[in-house]
Amino acid sequence: MAKKFKTQEEHDAYVAERKKNKTIWGVIMASSLGTLIEWYDFYIFGSLAVVLATKFFPADNPTAAFLSTLATFAAGFVVRPFGALFFGRLGDIIGRKYTFLVTLLIMGFSTFLIGCVPEYETIGYAAPVLVLILRLLQGLALGGEYGGAATYVAEYSQPNRRGYWTSWIQTTATSGLFISLIVILVTKTSLSPEEFDSWGWRIPFWISILMVGVSYIIRRNMAESPLFAKAKKEGKTSKNPLKESFGNKFNFKFVLLALFGAVMGQGVIWYTGQFYSMSFMQKVMNIESAQVDTMMALALFVATPLFVLFGWLSDKIGRKPIMMIGMLLAIIAYRPIYKAMYNSVKIESKVVTKNGLTEKRTVKVHAKIPTDSLITFHQEKVFTDGTVMKKDSIVHWAAAGPSMVNGKPEEPLIKQAITVNPDTRWLLIVLVFIQVVFVTMVYGPIAAFLVEMFPLKIRYTSMSLPYHIGNGVFGGLLPAVATYLVVSGKSAGHSEWYLEGLWYPIVVAAVCLVIGTLYLKTKNKSLEEDELVEETEVENPVV
Repeated sequence: MAKKFKTQEEHDAYVAERKKNKTIWGVIMASSLGTLIEWYDFYIFGSLAVVLATKFFPADNPTAAFLSTLATFAAGFVVRPFGALFFGRLGDIIGRKYTFLVTLLIMGFSTFLIGCVPEYETIGYAAPVLVLILRLLQGLALGGEYGGAATYVAEYSQPNRRGYWTSWIQTTATSGLFISLIVILVTKTSLSPEEFDSWGWRIPFWISILMVGVSYIIRRNMAESPLFAKAKKEGKTSKNPLKESFGNKFNFKFVLLALFGAVMGQGVIWYTGQFYSMSFMQKVMNIESAQVDTMMALALFVATPLFVLFGWLSDKIGRKPIMMIGMLLAIIAYRPIYKAMYNSVKIESKVVTKNGLTEKRTVKVHAKIPTDSLITFHQEKVFTDGTVMKKDSIVHWAAAGPSMVNGKPEEPLIKQAITVNPDTRWLLIVLVFIQVVFVTMVYGPIAAFLVEMFPLKIRYTSMSLPYHIGNGVFGGLLPAVATYLVVSGKSAGHSEWYLEGLWYPIVVAAVCLVIGTLYLKTKNKSLEEDELVEETEVENPVV
């Protein structure tokens, strides 16, 4: 049914609004696809951290290997601020479009090459060194990607809908993680465990090059941001964005306020809800990895639309209230949530079914030392609630008895995998979902919040640095720091050692909450170029 109009002015306004919406959707689709793929590339490493620990690091100490993998994972985050400075400067001088086209190519090829690096057993310490170098390139590329995409979309958006439109960019980080989990899950189910462990884990890295190719073709045909194009034509762009961003005391004050009053807390909440929760279930709760991937993917899929909801809501009531409430809820709820997660699969509180215990022992005699045997113990337990535990222990047994370390029997190397029952699985999905809700509250409005703090000519540089320090340093270090705190708490004999890792995000988010509540403005600041959005022709952003 055709829409009726009372006046010609109403008709013209309706046509103009539809034209703008069509334009912005084209911008969002082109920007989001590339950003999503970059997040996929960046997070595929974290999603496979447990597997990569056995491939690129010595296998004689699994805990040290896993911590080393997390440290390599974190290295990509630590260099993101340097990528923000380098590519932010290019984006403010050359343009948004060409800068995040370059970052896409760097990210894609780095990810592909990680899938090509030979294992530690083949080339020794060269393997972790090569992976570290490629991981650093990934971090540099992502440091330039996000600021460009968020700025590009914001500069096309109507002022009163900026939170809504930029929130679509915010979904790409979680969507990239979601897709990485789905690709890993499909690869695992398509191959035998032996095939996946041998070479199948490389497939998710190789797939990246195909997705990057498609995104490159789309982005290559994008037009420059109309606001930046107009400023460049009029000679109003910055000649030295770094100096104007950080050498100017007034602007630098806003950079620090953005970091310590918003992005620092947002970063740790993002990585707690979407990465630490996954690592916690795999390494602390010992849940079978395919089950963890499935639960994480479902929780992320259901929660992702909330990024857009809170972005839209921030246009109505402001960015600050939503972000601060999200931080407060996370600080209060983290310890109860993780305690409930841990207790849901606590083996000590479960009852083994009748005939539910199976044990096998295999003995291998060393060829070099005939008096020394390698004994493998395999144990399976089925519990009355449907939980299944599989446990492997390996110990050396010489003719005189078990091998001794520091006067004590050698500690066996243990591999343990728990398959949870359906009720527990749904409980864990809900508990992860709640954490992702906190993520959507702090992350959904933050792109609009950041672009509104800085003027056009230095926006790319100014917003990228606090974003990537908050997420790359404070957030990116979370998995390694939290895992270290858990291991230390367990060694010290703390009764709730499994909760020790949460102190890091709780303290960082609490500091950010105090600073943000006291010093951030509730009312959104309008871009000084808002009126240009109405005046500038924005036809054919993707040609």
